[in-house]
This record gives sequence, structure tokens and C-alpha cells, in this order.
Amino acid sequence: MRVLGIETTCDETAAAVVEDKLGGGGGEILSNEVMSQIARHAAYGGVVPEIAARAHIEVLDRLVARALSDARIDLGAVDAVAAAAGPGLIGGILVGLTAGKALALAAGKPFIAVNHLEAHALTARLTDGTDFPYLALIVSGGHTQLVAVRGVGDYQRLGSTIDDAIGEAFDKVGKMMGAPYPGGPHIERLAAEGDAQRFNLPRPMLGRPGADFSLSGLKTAVRQELLRLGEEPSDTDKRDIAASFQAAIVDIVVDRVRSALRLLAEEDCRPNALVIGGGVGANGAIRRALTRFSAEAGLRFISPAPELCSDNGAMIAWAGLERFKLGLVDDLGFAPRPRWPLDASFSAAHHGKA
Repeated sequence: MRVLGIETTCDETAAAVVEDKLGGGGGEILSNEVMSQIARHAAYGGVVPEIAARAHIEVLDRLVARALSDARIDLGAVDAVAAAAGPGLIGGILVGLTAGKALALAAGKPFIAVNHLEAHALTARLTDGTDFPYLALIVSGGHTQLVAVRGVGDYQRLGSTIDDAIGEAFDKVGKMMGAPYPGGPHIERLAAEGDAQRFNLPRPMLGRPGADFSLSGLKTAVRQELLRLGEEPSDTDKRDIAASFQAAIVDIVVDRVRSALRLLAEEDCRPNALVIGGGVGANGAIRRALTRFSAEAGLRFISPAPELCSDNGAMIAWAGLERFKLGLVDDLGFAPRPRWPLDASFSAAHHGKA
């Protein structure tokens, strides 16, 4: 079974073809074309929705053609077409969703509307064939959530951020220090050479009941330290600030994951794995800390390759394939959803059923 997937919810335009492995146990990525828009948005210090939407329009047709060509098939050979229908920037969602519907209509194929967050949550099943249930940490510029993944369309949000997403906090701290957009990777590079003990930064929500996150207080503390250092902090100051900030993020993430596992234990649910997804999932310090934590907790840790943590078409195609195998398809009137919580209430009941 092969599915074409399209992703346009933010600033990556992506198309991919994925097929399931015979006998189960994950999938095969036949092609995965991604075009980043970072250069277009860098001058503005963040994603400009109108520019993102226009850029998707300019390149999506070519990316779909390349994805099919790389997979050595034509549109008629796919079993279904999947497109991300939200959450995200409405202009970008409309581009990919409309294209997916048009391709499905032209080829006479079933259409599947995919929740972008569901795609991140299910990527571990594509790469590792992970069995349900498992705990997914979804961390990106726009999302920070801990989700119990019990089945396709069966999700329980255990915690989320009450203010900034982790990726957003990384980017804003980078901007404070004059780093180019996106700031996250720059902060990680600086942190590798810095002293994480120099600045005593807060760990908001640490030890609190529940699994929610809060990043605004940490971000404000970094700003105050930079103000104390003066108008032009030295390179050493910047490295130490970056290291201290990243260490605080790591401590918060581990603590919140530990708390989420306690919540699941209270429900007598033993997850098969801890899974990470989203662009921040590429951060090496977070991955290493969660690897250690999982080993101590006797839990398998699954961290897909960095290119599969960031937005891509393969994850959309795979989520579409998972839904399609269960007979879950959508009609061409499916509306874009800039907000689309990944909760039990937004399961199969909100999709058509074959």
C-alpha cells in the first residue's frame, strides 16, 4: 500500500511517498522531498504567513512531481493521497490541502486529511514499528505537548505549554543574542562550548503536579541576565548563557516527562516507549538526556532521524496510510483547521469512515 503525503502547515513545503512493509513492522520511505523557506523568512526574524503561503504555491507542484519520480511511480499507482489539514498557518494549510484534494479527485483516489500533530506522534511507527501504547513528546516552534498515544486516532494530551513552545523559546533567546533565524540550532552550537553552571536560571513548573510546561519565565530570566551583561555581551557570555538556558530546558523536559509517566502509572498504563517528534527533537542535548532517562526508567527511547523530526511529507503520508488501513477517509469538503487539538475528542469521529 502506497500513500502520497503533502505537508504545508508552516515554512517547509514537503511531499513524499511511503509504503507499508509486508507483514507489518513500520514502513518504507520511497521518497521524501522537503524545501525549506528559512532564507525567505530570515530577514524578518520569524515566519511571515503570507510569504510562506506564496512560497508553497511556487514549489509544491514540482515537489510532488519529484516525490513521485523518486519513488518511481506515477500518481495512478498510489492507493491514497494525504495532506496536512492543520494545525498551522491557514494560508499554507489551504495550499497543501487544496492540492491534495485536487490530486485525489484527478486520480480517483481516496483522500485523507491528516492532523499535523498526529503525524509527528505516529512517526515512530513508521521508523521503528513501535507498538501502542507509548508516550510522545512533541516539541517544535509552535507546539510543546506530552501525549499518550493509545492507537490511531486515540490520543490523550497529558500536558502542554501554558505560554511559549520550547522551539519558540529557543528562537526568541537566539534573537536576544543577535543570532540569525532560526535561533534554536545556533543556541545549541553555542551551548556546546559554554559553561552551563555560570547562570542560575529558573526551571518553571519543575516538580509541579501534572505535565504542563511554562517557558516565559525562563525566557524573561535570560533577558535579565543579558541586560546585566550590558549592550554587547562577549562571546564567552553568549556561550555561557546558551549553555545555561539549554541546561534549564533539558531539566524541564526530563521532569515533565517523568511527571507524565506518573500520570500514566496512575491509570495503570505502561507505555512501550518514549518517543520524540517535532523540530526541537533534533536537539542533541535533549536527545541525550532522554536517552539516559529512558535507560534508567527501563523504557525504550525512540528518536527518529532529525530530518523526520522536523516537518516533512513522509510523516503525513504515513499517518494517512495508518488511517487508510483502518478505513478512515475524508470527503473533499474537509475544511482546514488552523487549530486542531490532538485529543480523544478529535479522533475518528471527526473524519469520514469508508
